[in-house]
Amino acid sequence: MASQDAEAPPRAGGRPLDPRLLTYARASRAFFFAIGAIGLAQTLVIVAFAWLLTRAIVGAIDGMPWGELSGILAALAGVVALRALLLWLREVVAARASARVQAQLRANLVEAVDTLGPGWLARHNSAHLAVTAGRGLDALDAYFARYLPQLVQTALATPLIILVMWWMDWVSGLTVVLTIPLIPFFMILIGMATRAVQDKQWQTLRQLAARFADTVRGLSTLTVFGRQHRAVTSIQRVTERYRDETMRVLRVSFLSGFALELLASLSVAIIAVSIGFRLLDGELALLVGLFVLLLAPEAYLPLRQVGVQFHAAAEGISATNDVFAVLDEARAARRATAADAGSDGAASSAPEPTTVASGVLVLRDLRVRYGDRVLPPVDLVAHAGELVLLEGASGAGKSSVFAALRGAAEFDGEATLGGTPVTELSPHRWLGWAGQRAGLIAGTIADNVALGDDTSDSATIHRALDLACAEDLNPDYELGVQGAGLSGGQAQRVAVARAIHRQLRGTASVLALDEPSAALDAETEERLWLSLRRMADQGAIVLLISHRTTARAYADRIVRLDAAEVPA
Repeated sequence: MASQDAEAPPRAGGRPLDPRLLTYARASRAFFFAIGAIGLAQTLVIVAFAWLLTRAIVGAIDGMPWGELSGILAALAGVVALRALLLWLREVVAARASARVQAQLRANLVEAVDTLGPGWLARHNSAHLAVTAGRGLDALDAYFARYLPQLVQTALATPLIILVMWWMDWVSGLTVVLTIPLIPFFMILIGMATRAVQDKQWQTLRQLAARFADTVRGLSTLTVFGRQHRAVTSIQRVTERYRDETMRVLRVSFLSGFALELLASLSVAIIAVSIGFRLLDGELALLVGLFVLLLAPEAYLPLRQVGVQFHAAAEGISATNDVFAVLDEARAARRATAADAGSDGAASSAPEPTTVASGVLVLRDLRVRYGDRVLPPVDLVAHAGELVLLEGASGAGKSSVFAALRGAAEFDGEATLGGTPVTELSPHRWLGWAGQRAGLIAGTIADNVALGDDTSDSATIHRALDLACAEDLNPDYELGVQGAGLSGGQAQRVAVARAIHRQLRGTASVLALDEPSAALDAETEERLWLSLRRMADQGAIVLLISHRTTARAYADRIVRLDAAEVPA
């Protein structure tokens, strides 16, 4: 996992609805149609409720016959039941839409990371991505269940209710038209403050996740050097900052709710006073005045609720901004790839070949780039059946050569396999790789060995473990998160078995192993060299990085890398 903080993605500003949501989550389109129909029905029910209640009250005062009054009360009860049913239906639709949208955005995020490649992922913090795809997208529940339905309800209900009020009593309608803009004005001001504190809280949460993940991964090293307490203090400090920022968000939320309630209450009070005076003067009928008065709070309520629900949805909005930034970057990368393919006369829509790439691996003047750093050039030619050993001091760029081959680092120069640039080949079509970190996942050892190959058989998995000198490990043994349950040497051998398994299955013509014997004893190391030599003799290209001099006896060629650095 990259430990550096990724550059914060650009924010979408204060838009209540990002149009990219409709593009990247198609399930949201049907949601808006359904929630619009429900919102229109709710608005009609609100008007019907106010009218029937007014009729019932005025009828009771005027001595309406019980038969007629009971009919109105029955209709009123039906409207109340229908209103409750519509609320329940809106919750169900919102919950299902939220689940579908979250699934689509997560799937698109994984696809985008795959499109951007290992190089992009190496420059970003995977803990940030994990928090965004997990906790962040989970926060969309509030966004879909509360904020968006209320936003649609406001767009439909407020103008319709104002029109009804104006039709019945233009003075009250005019009062609403003049006072209601104050609510969105203050909502914008409050929203800007809320977005600022919410974004800061979200970034702190991401930083906390990255700090915690890095600390857990290096806990053994910290303990050896007696720095575990300092790491704990650092996490506590970030946690305290996150708590403070969460409380700041809550304070802004409560204050904004109070401000919106106060504005709406004062506006309704103005309408009520106006209706009261005109009722006393006989200028307004009781039926009209009471009906308009019952509708007045409903005209302001949707806008007030949008302001309230914005705070509940702010975390989800911040998370979707991060997701959209990644998806936009992936879309730009796809367009650039399609443009390059078109300029070369290739059909950009042609499916990727499924055959395994093979042939001579040629590196000519390969210079790996890391920001402003450029490593010395590397020249290498490896044929099928050869074991090539890369040597050099730490920092000479041995692992960087492997990073360039698998697409995790940019480079200048030439790198081809069978005459095809490796940048045009997906690593899973030709490369079996095991790095210095095992990179295991939760699941059985067999799952880790056959990673990405659902059709593998137990015999091949056992064979891969044998060649990696891990025959003593039970393939059915369950590992925890990040491969917990194995020693460092065992985890390393499982990672080597995973790379060997790809070659045994015919999905990798090149094996690239980075310090595969670093945690092995001399006897096991010797057996591993023999296994790799045997695989090379059977036609594989084996690239090996090792500080152990024992590997020299098994290599067909030794490539020495210097530690000099070339300025960009």
